[in-house]
Amino acid sequence: MFKSSSKATEPSQNWRERVANNESAIESPSDASEALSREHAEYLMIRHGTLDLDPLPGPDDMDPYNWPNWKKIVNLMLVVVHACMATFIAAAIIPAFPELAEDLGVSLQQVSYLTTLQIAFLAVAPAIHRPFANTFGRRPMFLVSLLVSMLGNIGCAKSTSYAAMAACRAIVAFFISPAAALGSGVVTETFLKKHRARCLGIWTLMSILGVPLAPLIMGFISAAGGYQWIYWTLAIVSQLPIDLSYTISRQFFLSLQINGLQLVAYLFLGPETLYVRGANEPKGSSFKRKYLIFKRIHPRPLSLNDFIHPFGLWCRIGVVLPTVAHAMVFLFCNTLIAVEIPNLFGEKFGFNSQQLGLQFIGMIVGHALGEPISGTLSDYWMNRRLRKTGCKARPEYRLWFSYLGFMLAIAGVVVFLVQIQLAPQGYWNITPVIGIALAGAGNLIATTVLITYAVDRHPQEAASIGVFVTFVRQVWAFIGPFWFPPMFTSVGLIASSGIATGLIVAVSVIPTILIHWSSRSRQVQEKGSGVSRRENSEQEVMTEK
Repeated sequence: MFKSSSKATEPSQNWRERVANNESAIESPSDASEALSREHAEYLMIRHGTLDLDPLPGPDDMDPYNWPNWKKIVNLMLVVVHACMATFIAAAIIPAFPELAEDLGVSLQQVSYLTTLQIAFLAVAPAIHRPFANTFGRRPMFLVSLLVSMLGNIGCAKSTSYAAMAACRAIVAFFISPAAALGSGVVTETFLKKHRARCLGIWTLMSILGVPLAPLIMGFISAAGGYQWIYWTLAIVSQLPIDLSYTISRQFFLSLQINGLQLVAYLFLGPETLYVRGANEPKGSSFKRKYLIFKRIHPRPLSLNDFIHPFGLWCRIGVVLPTVAHAMVFLFCNTLIAVEIPNLFGEKFGFNSQQLGLQFIGMIVGHALGEPISGTLSDYWMNRRLRKTGCKARPEYRLWFSYLGFMLAIAGVVVFLVQIQLAPQGYWNITPVIGIALAGAGNLIATTVLITYAVDRHPQEAASIGVFVTFVRQVWAFIGPFWFPPMFTSVGLIASSGIATGLIVAVSVIPTILIHWSSRSRQVQEKGSGVSRRENSEQEVMTEK
């Protein structure tokens, strides 16, 4: 996945000479503000084989930047799977909407609120989790998250009323959410800047992929054993006797051990990534500090400001504009398609839960195709700029890839809605699914590029940006299902595609253009001030002569 940096390479002769001459400091090629001591430089050369590192790691094995690549990748996989489960659980019951409505005695629209309820909690909960995670560490929060989520899913499976199921779904949503919002912080704490977009792309992909994966898998489980088995599957109850009399005889069913397997994996493979430089003095073994100690990591006490700080990012244009642009694309390319597939395809083609789940394959394929473009190619784009000009590219340089995402998003939503409208009643064709795939690719490209841009602008706020982005996105996703059906009824699907296009252009494309324009203006001003300073300096020299 990445070139190994844990194996030391032969230091340059220049570096050896500087160390041999006992120079008091070695300047970092990564433009670090502080000089490196001889011991620090020697540690980095042994660990990474270079001093050209951004950000600059500390001389401590506990610093996640100094971990070997295999440990970073394993930890990343744990976090992204956890993030996937946040949206996976929310969307898991979508194929079983008709069965849930009949069993609970409510309307299909009321059943859809079980999903939108979870979306709302996914928006608010991270703001509460973040201060505790910043004080006590990511690892304790992730372990508690999985344990309580497992119990909540068992409660959902045992619920016999709409109110009880809604309460259990709210509990699950509240506790499953940390990785969906803190993932950006974990990536920033673990990976160097040159790998950041690729890793954020993987986290974004898995966060979004939970939505289409859940209906695809759970559609078959619901058809085989009833919607209750969606919750048993999510919870980890293995080797329990279950009545599958809906379609098969009584037998033992080994459910998929999702939350439980994650919990066990975190216990043994998920080290702590929160590292406070200057406060983490090496005491005891590295293994003990990473896995066995649960205590306050950050010395600063909790305060009310810790809970409201992410919402203060509304004042930062470099965060709020890409966040709003991403939220609008996500609303139409993810939420609208995922929530409305049961209604649109069910009414138009009479699909059952399995057939509805299969429609989400298009979204999976689209997101999978969009990830290499959004992560790997955008990182290559930025690194190429560095090699070509010899200086770091501005964060805005990455945003050129977002326009490709916007175009694919608009094309996908239009194809999806228009082709469903034009399809004959009861006769399915693949063109709406092609639209779903295009929308999925556009959604992932735009999301990864925009979030990475925000993190690059304010890397010290990476965890807060994750919370802020999740809040805005989930609030919009929560509101959407309330006005999608009236829009379809009043103007039709074809006109609705025009409304979606107009909103994406107005709220996503134009703000991104403004970001580019403001960046160009700053560059011109900086060049102008540089010329003025140079002219003043020349005049001073001439005066002295």
